[in-house]
Amino acid sequence: MTPTPDELPPDLQDAYEILASGAAQILPADGLVERLTTARREARPLRVKLGIDPSGSDLTLGHAVVLRKLRQFQDLGHVAVLVVGGFTGQVGDPSGRTNTRSAQSAEDVVANAAGYFDQLMTILDRDRTEVVNNADWLGAMSLADILGYTRQVTVAQLLERDDFARRFKANAPISLSEFVYPLLQGIDSVEIHADIELGGTDQTFNNLVGRELQRSRGQDPQAVLTVPLLVGTDGVEKMGKSLGNYVAIAEPAPEQFGKLMSVPDGVVGMYARLCTALHPREVDELEAEVAAGGAQANRAKRAMARAVVGLYHGDAAARQAEERFDAVFRRNEVPADLPGFALPDGDPIHLPALLVASGLATSSSQARRDIDAGAVRVESVPVPARRYDVARSELVGAVLASGKRRMVRLT
Repeated sequence: MTPTPDELPPDLQDAYEILASGAAQILPADGLVERLTTARREARPLRVKLGIDPSGSDLTLGHAVVLRKLRQFQDLGHVAVLVVGGFTGQVGDPSGRTNTRSAQSAEDVVANAAGYFDQLMTILDRDRTEVVNNADWLGAMSLADILGYTRQVTVAQLLERDDFARRFKANAPISLSEFVYPLLQGIDSVEIHADIELGGTDQTFNNLVGRELQRSRGQDPQAVLTVPLLVGTDGVEKMGKSLGNYVAIAEPAPEQFGKLMSVPDGVVGMYARLCTALHPREVDELEAEVAAGGAQANRAKRAMARAVVGLYHGDAAARQAEERFDAVFRRNEVPADLPGFALPDGDPIHLPALLVASGLATSSSQARRDIDAGAVRVESVPVPARRYDVARSELVGAVLASGKRRMVRLT
């Protein structure tokens, strides 16, 4: 009989507390305890699976939530098995979709993987990471092999998925390949002998299919641990680049720190629990400080921001980022290491184009909106609304700023 978490040996109790902290769901409820005790009994590390869909985009803290959980397993002595979708990427994961997803070519999958792994390994321990490509086994399977697995999953089960159910009810097309996707992901679990599979909450159904297929092949079924979606720096919407409420793991330390200090107090605990290496009891203490409000809440937010920045840039860089933040926002100083930007030829200078060229705005339309909102400043003086052309003499040697954190010195 599987023990309860309180009945585990002290070291496994601590491991369970760390791994369960921040989890959205553990299935079955005793699955994590059972896997930890099995690993102890068999004197072996757990094989913890994560399917990845390589993309060329920069990873954000939102993407990193599941990777941080995987790193926790590694830090406790277990092995991360990253399954690259060399085969399934050509099918396209339908999770959360309202229409058929475009498939990638095999070449696209491989090409996208290159820069992606460099980012992954800023979070994971290379020595405890296996990387496999499911094209190695799925591409070699015969139709008879696939049909053998299809007998373990019914159409009725597939239609229980929320996204499939919505599309079926709306008479929206669902391709047969999308129905097959959860099955293919489950076969991956059989092939790598996964003990645990991690994923976002949108992956629960796919991960549970893996349990059924493993059981049908005489393997102990994997436990499933899902993690929640991280809200963005606005504290409301899911973190995403399209909303501008993201923190990228490759951003400079000062930019990361400034963005993290802008999050509402109400999500400081979530960020500390999902985005840092702090122990769950340390996170509990930070949440208590946030609840107390005032100076204590500010200290808690700073501790969270330092912990996040320290993961990606080191503790020294985190302290320097905090000092820079205080210099700019508490003492209204111009940072000594402010980057320079050479003014283009011409007089007057078209300010929206300058803001885009210097990286202070993403587009001319966004730059004009920022100017009209009073967010653009020259030497700390807001640029009047609709003043888009500025004399060159006013800009040479001046500090141009947009918002609170982005600024350059014009040369």
